[in-house]
Formats: sequence, C-alpha cells, structure tokens
Amino acid sequence: MQIFGYKIEKSTAPQTEKSFVAPTDDGGVETIRAGGYYGTYIDIDGTANNEIELIRKYREISMMADIDTAIDDIVNDSIANLDDEAPVKIDLDEVDLSKNIKKMVQAEFETLLNMLDFNLRAQDYFRHWYIDGRLFFHKVVDTANLKKGLADIRYIDPRKIKKMREILKEKDTKTGVEFIKEIKEYFIYNERGLVPNKTFTPAASISSTAGATMRIEKDSICFVPSGLKDMDRNMPLSFLHKAIRPANQLRMMENAAVIYRITRAPERRVFYVDVGNLPKIKAEQYLKGIMNQYRNKVVYDSQTGEIRDDKKFMSMLEDFWLPRREGGRGTQIETLPGGQGLGEMGDIEYFQRKLYQALNVPMSRLEQQTGLNFGRAAEINRDEWKFTKFISKLRRRFTLLFDDLLKTQLILKGIITEADWEKMRYDIKYVFATDAFYTESKEQQILQSRVEILQGVAPFIGTMYSREYVQDKILKLSDDEIEEIKKQNDASPPEVSPPDFSSLEGEPPAADQQQNQGQDDGQQ
Repeated sequence: MQIFGYKIEKSTAPQTEKSFVAPTDDGGVETIRAGGYYGTYIDIDGTANNEIELIRKYREISMMADIDTAIDDIVNDSIANLDDEAPVKIDLDEVDLSKNIKKMVQAEFETLLNMLDFNLRAQDYFRHWYIDGRLFFHKVVDTANLKKGLADIRYIDPRKIKKMREILKEKDTKTGVEFIKEIKEYFIYNERGLVPNKTFTPAASISSTAGATMRIEKDSICFVPSGLKDMDRNMPLSFLHKAIRPANQLRMMENAAVIYRITRAPERRVFYVDVGNLPKIKAEQYLKGIMNQYRNKVVYDSQTGEIRDDKKFMSMLEDFWLPRREGGRGTQIETLPGGQGLGEMGDIEYFQRKLYQALNVPMSRLEQQTGLNFGRAAEINRDEWKFTKFISKLRRRFTLLFDDLLKTQLILKGIITEADWEKMRYDIKYVFATDAFYTESKEQQILQSRVEILQGVAPFIGTMYSREYVQDKILKLSDDEIEEIKKQNDASPPEVSPPDFSSLEGEPPAADQQQNQGQDDGQQ
C-alpha cells in the first residue's frame, strides 16, 4: 500500500521471541487483525466517533469559569513563563556520551524548541494536551534529503487523526496456539474529521463527501497520550474526564439557584376584592376591571434591558386577585413574604469542592484571596504538596513530546543510531522552569525543619549517632554535597587562639584580666 511519510528502519535481526499478546499501549490504539477476511476493512464508526464526542465534551466543560480557573493554575504551575529563562532545558549529565556529541544534542534540542516556538506557545501546547488528553504533531521532512532533519513541526487536531495497529498472527502447528508474527502501527487521517458510518480500507484511500482518509507512517507523527485510558472501550481519556460529572452537577445547581431566587425573591400581594351579591359572570368582569386598573403595568425586558409598558409580559411582582362574597371581611390586602434563605450557598460550595477535588487542585485555591503573603506564614500544606506531586507527574508525561522529536532529529541527522538512543533515553532529563519564590520558600521550610531535628540530636552525635548518619538521614545530603562540604572544611584556615602572656615575667595582664582579678579580690 502507498503510505505517506517516512520510516526509520530498524535493525533486521531475526526475531526468535514469540508471544500471543500484543504490546501494551496507553494511547488507546485501535487494534485490528491483518490478513484474510478480518483484514479487509476497519470500522471506525464506534470508537473514533465516541472519542470525538469525548473531546468535544472536554472542550465544552473547559470553558466553565471554575474549571478554566483550575486549568490556569495547573498550566501556570507546570509551565512557568519567566522572562530570563527558557520554559524547559535538557540535562545530559548522566548520559554516557562525549562532550562534542552532548553539545550537538543540546543544539538540536534548542532547534526543536524554536520550531515549536516553545517559549511563546508552551502553555498553549500543554493546555491542549491537558484538555484533549492527547497531542499530535506532524514531523515534516524533506524526503529527498533526510539528513537535513526536521523541516517543520505542525499541530494536528486530534479529531482528525487516530493511531492504528495491525497484528498478523500465525498458528503453531504443534500446539495450535496463535502467536504474533508481525505488528504494523500507523495513523489514519481525514481532513474533515473521522466521521461515523465510514470505513477505512487498507488497500486504498476513501474518496467520499467526507474527504479522503489517508494512511500515515508511524514515524511521521508525534503522538503524546495522557496516560489515562478506558480499559473497556480502549480509548485515551483526558485529565478532565473525572470532572465531567461534578461539572454538570455544579451547573445544574447554579441554574436551580438562579431560578429559585428569581421566582421566590420578590414579595407578592394578595387582593381580596368584595364583589357583593353580583352573579358569577358579573363578579369576574368586575374583578378583571379592578385588576387591570391597579395591576403593575411597567415590566422589565431582560433581552433588551428596557423598561416597557406591555401587558403581554408578566411582571415579576404579579399579584394575586381573589373575589370575596358579601358577608366577608370586605376588601383586604395581604403581603406574601419572599423566599427565605436566599443567601445560603452551601450546596453550591459543596459541588465546587467536589469539582476541585476531581481536578486535583487544592481547596485553598477555591477561596478568594485578598492579598499575597510573602512571609514565613505561607506554609506549604499537604494539599499543596500533593498538587506539586501531581504537577511533576504531568511534566514527566509531557516530556514524551521531547523524546519523540529529539529521537527523530538525532537519527535523521546521523548524530546517533537507534540503538544509541535506546541506551541513553532513560538518562536524559528535562528540567522545567519553576517559580523562584515558591521553590525558595519550600527549600527554606524543609531546611528549617531539618535543622530543628539536628539541634535535638546534636548532643548524641559521636555516641548514639555518627556524623555521616546525620548528614545522610537527617540533612539528606547527597554524596557529592558531603564531599564538597568536607573539601571546604579542609581548605578553611584553622582558628588561631590569642597569645597567652601570663607566663611571661614583668608583663602586665590584659585589661579584661585585671578587671576580673579585681572582681575576684573584692568578692574575697
């Protein structure tokens, strides 16, 4: 089949391992069986369509004010926008490469960031990935000259592309068990989106009113899943998936609160009109005349914001008119009180807390802050500590973007081989820029707590605890830090005590010694 894109060839070593289970993939890959009858077509009506609906739902709830505020906190903590520092840097200290190769890797990483315009659009990419639960990029290259590396990196709408996996199995003649012989992974793309009631044939592209569906090589696409997955339907999920239910509940509660306050807030009056002995029809006509004469005719039009005198609109202060026969208490006017407890917001606050809990955002951030506290009072509570761990997890997952792009760039340019990349990929670290004040405050509080513990165990150093134990277990110093402190102590000049002139004859003692001696004589 004609396939769009390029492919990075791997070593053609004979495969001796056999398995009947496909490799695990946390990206919600659509798996099909190749060959024979089952390989004639792929029905993307169910799963792909459901994924599209999920993405639309994620984007819809992300526009809610509470969720948008929470997402802003998550994105701002994950990707720090600092004027004098890049959002992310690469750390190659633990990579076993020469200095020249490391310089080349560093340069190519900065080139990729420039292609992505990462300094300006880093938060946009992270926000798209967080909301949609997946991120796609097309790695554009010059197929005539792959040695130039990537020419451009372009964002792809996740509603238009999906990862597929074709599995070819063969049956063992002895046991009858089917083992996996070959696995092919690729992407299918449709410019107008993956629409329902459409199929994709591996033999040819589809030309229809919905556009042409094409097959793209795996190495041409950069795919960054969220890591969350619906195991039943095999679909990648967004980090907002847990927030769908509390978001809908909060929306309904807010609408119900608004309706209740509009309908129950105003006070209404009840008019008991004395109709005497008039017949029923005459009494109704008399009541309508009185009602039209004294009713509230001025109304408020909510669409235009105007005060109008139109009787076809019902006023919020619409009163009740009731007839009263002869023998009653005559014409009477009563006032009905408005709704009670209109200021109670406990139910809405409850669902707000549930929403923030689903988003893993600390509850303290839900409260309105009137100012900023830059002192020691700004302690880091447990919720903030958990939130920091959550941000670290998001960052590590998002670094799959850099791994994929950097691998492609280095292999295409011939800087390293694919075997070299498999050896070094786990030693590469990506350092994200962080808020300097928050980091400094956290480190100071941690150091303060350790010093307080050190003061408690100081009398036991040398007897119950050793110096090395205190440095390792209490101060949490690394081996390099311990060695550096030892070098600094050895390099510092020894303390020199002042000379003692008391042993010299004829030399008067110092002034402070004379004073102390005088005090001793006086006491005697």
